[in-house]
Amino acid sequence: MIPRQDIVQIFATFIQFDFDRFNNWILDPRLRRSMNKCLDETTPKEVSENFWAIYWHKRWQKQPKGIARDHLLAYLQEVCFWSTKKTLTGFTSTQYSIPDGFQIAIARIDKVLKGFDGDRGFKLKSYASITFSNLIREFLRQRQEIDICSEWSLLRKLSQKRLQESLQNAGLSTEVQKKYILAWNCFKNIYVPERSASTRRLAKPSPEAWNAIADLYNQQRALQVSAPESAISPETIEKWLLICVKTSRSYLYPDVTSINKPKPGYESGEVADSLIGEVEESLLSEMIIEEEIEERNQQQTQINQILLSALQKLKPDDQKLLELYYGQKLKQEQIAKKLNTQQYNISRKLSRTRKSLLKSLSLSIKENLHISLTSDVLKNISVIIEEWLSSHYHTNQQ
Repeated sequence: MIPRQDIVQIFATFIQFDFDRFNNWILDPRLRRSMNKCLDETTPKEVSENFWAIYWHKRWQKQPKGIARDHLLAYLQEVCFWSTKKTLTGFTSTQYSIPDGFQIAIARIDKVLKGFDGDRGFKLKSYASITFSNLIREFLRQRQEIDICSEWSLLRKLSQKRLQESLQNAGLSTEVQKKYILAWNCFKNIYVPERSASTRRLAKPSPEAWNAIADLYNQQRALQVSAPESAISPETIEKWLLICVKTSRSYLYPDVTSINKPKPGYESGEVADSLIGEVEESLLSEMIIEEEIEERNQQQTQINQILLSALQKLKPDDQKLLELYYGQKLKQEQIAKKLNTQQYNISRKLSRTRKSLLKSLSLSIKENLHISLTSDVLKNISVIIEEWLSSHYHTNQQ
């Protein structure tokens, strides 16, 4: 990727992909005119990108849907790209490409802008890097969970609210929705699998269970309607429930469309052309905000406290080493010369210090969040520590 240098380009250009690779920067004429006008009116001429990031963020806070959002959308293109590339590397089994992950992250830019507080001295890019990575990880974990669930596991995990929203989104009539929801409730009442079985790969109900589900449905349905109806067979109940599964998967986890895919109904142009000002958040993003934002904030606070405590317990030499590496951005060879030692000693000390922080955070996560420390989890924790160290020392350098 060719980095942007000019302040106008930084706030007025967007990434264009060529299949799975960065292709070039596309200039938005409207944003270019806006930036040139602002630069002409600024005295003295302010060239700091951080100045303009804070300026446009404050403008966005007053008018979230205005041009300030588009400038910030352009500004965060690079950090979103690199966060996506780094995060997807940690998910070896993911089906998503870098353009897909980029789209998933950039579509959630409002989450980044809402959470950022420029008055605390943080830089928007540093905050966005961590937030984009967290949002992509959350999406992939949720998606992976739903993909490996069997139909029957998913039906038991669903809430009635989400099921009803899924059926409404599919365009089904109110009467059909009532029938499907009743069938789903009967399924949950009758089909109670053994707890020893995997909750993700629950087996299909037995013929006896299907008969019991159908009998319960017909009894409950008779109480709901005034006119007699024909009895519903177990096969029909199963068919309805599989429709519920299909609509729920589609609604909760919609497919990601390539941002370079041709725009439907147009002879030319790409989906990316409509990205500015028209990016809409998916339901998954809404679910994260509604149901998990408070928990995530608590976990983030807890992680910060754990790492700060672990950092303070390190030897002064190890703390100095981290400050040189993450704060001053010195290479290992430069640190070795500065400390009058060999490069391999610096490498070993860095590795040992990271392992110490990884151990502290991993044990706390296992004890407090009840998460099993699998290899993938440990990889993700390592990434979190790297991001935290970069952000922590970068902030202290301000």
